[in-house]
Amino acid sequence: MDKILIADFGSQVTQLIGRRLRECGVFCEIHPYNTIDSILREGVEGLKGIILSGSPCSVRSSNAPAIDLSLCRGRIPVLGICYGAQFLAHSYGGEVENSGSREYGRAMLTIKAESPLFKGVPSVTQVWMSHGDSITRLPEGAKVLASTEDVTNAAFHFEGEQTYAVQFHPEVYHTPEGAKMLSNFALDICGCSGDWTPSKFIETTIDSLRETLGEDTVILGLSGGVDSTVAAVLLNRAIGRRLTCIFVNNGLLRKNEFEDVLASYEGMGLNVIGADASEEFLSALAGASSPEQKRLTIGRLFIETFEKYAHGISDVKWLAQGTIYPDVIESAGIPGIASKIKSHHNVGGLPEKMGLKVVEPLRMLFKDEVRRVGRALGVPEALIGRHPFPGPSLAIRIVGEITREKLDTLREADDIFIKALRSYDCSALDYPSASDPRQKAANLYDAIWQAGVILLPVNSIGVMGDERTYAGVAALRAVVSTDAMTADWFHFPYDFLAKVSDEIINKVPGIGRVVYDISSKPPATIEWE
Repeated sequence: MDKILIADFGSQVTQLIGRRLRECGVFCEIHPYNTIDSILREGVEGLKGIILSGSPCSVRSSNAPAIDLSLCRGRIPVLGICYGAQFLAHSYGGEVENSGSREYGRAMLTIKAESPLFKGVPSVTQVWMSHGDSITRLPEGAKVLASTEDVTNAAFHFEGEQTYAVQFHPEVYHTPEGAKMLSNFALDICGCSGDWTPSKFIETTIDSLRETLGEDTVILGLSGGVDSTVAAVLLNRAIGRRLTCIFVNNGLLRKNEFEDVLASYEGMGLNVIGADASEEFLSALAGASSPEQKRLTIGRLFIETFEKYAHGISDVKWLAQGTIYPDVIESAGIPGIASKIKSHHNVGGLPEKMGLKVVEPLRMLFKDEVRRVGRALGVPEALIGRHPFPGPSLAIRIVGEITREKLDTLREADDIFIKALRSYDCSALDYPSASDPRQKAANLYDAIWQAGVILLPVNSIGVMGDERTYAGVAALRAVVSTDAMTADWFHFPYDFLAKVSDEIINKVPGIGRVVYDISSKPPATIEWE
């Protein structure tokens, strides 16, 4: 299979490079820069090119991140982006100097020389800049391809080889022709076939799973979400009844979710066990108030619950998980540059405790790719279009200590919000579908990536009838995203917010005020805890 490697130097938007390549049918892998040399020395089957990402670092720093360019330059096509461009220039005798002030935002790029990198791109086009250093002199043998008003060496090429560099970011949406540039690099310069499709992924993954798992028995934790569902259907295609799925009721699910999710799997041919451990979870969480304490408690009980039910299944050898690529990226971290955000194991500790091996059939897919694979597998659209739901469930949507009363209050408010999203007809509005941006959203739920209600640990004075009240505050959260790595708050119609606020306050005892969270990720996260 054709493949492009992306060397991650710590940019916040490195994953977008991968997304753009996948969109044009090219498989790629993102690896921390400090692993690239060993990967290249070992050899990569099907390797067609390498992309050097941006970085918050300066190439002029004594401890600047670096790779051995002799392993790739002149051997395979190379594209340096922002820091990657500066690294190429600096490494081969060019000059990189401090810009004086950060060059950030939109700029107009003028193409100066014909190049396969800019095939089909207008001679003047908008690009997005984000750097504090500038390339003031190119290395010997390098030729300017494009400039902006402030950046002379905005794009260049080493003559006689397939090594290119751009000072701007083609991967972001603010560079309208950026996807075309990356497609030109991958398909024309690297010669990738562009045949990375859901059908091909399914075919090769099923073959790989059969070879890896043999006649072994596998258990998988279902959540009702897209990732675990698609992973389960894919494994079921590969090994059939040797897969057992366990859906745990932790007492922290949404209203009627345990029953509704189990019902949704009927008729899909999956072997599903419903494990009700709600009392155990709620008892263990009594008095827990910090996010870390709640997460650790829930994680420990998930392990215990899984272990209990897994022991009832004979000869289990593997634990399957619905891990996807953003989980892998966020769990890797880059020492000294990008910190590890989370552990990507959904039931961390269980494999070691039970001596299980881990299989993650979706670990190289972004969320939208998982949905496309799910559709190709025939997974019902009601499951494909479900919003992501956090592993710790409502525990991290109650800020502070968890009680049964708070859970009941939150469930009722959340139920009103989600039902209102599903029932609001927005077909006349210009909202794309979150699960398939090529389609228009028929209702607000379909237009939103993830939504829910947060119960805040504060009370607020209000007036209902002739009485003063002192009741709780609920925050609505709704975001748009493509892979949860970044997210922006959803721009609701005002009439919708007014209707939901009124309904929650009037129908849910204990809530006297509703607010809307308009924070984006970054700097905020999607969840509050």
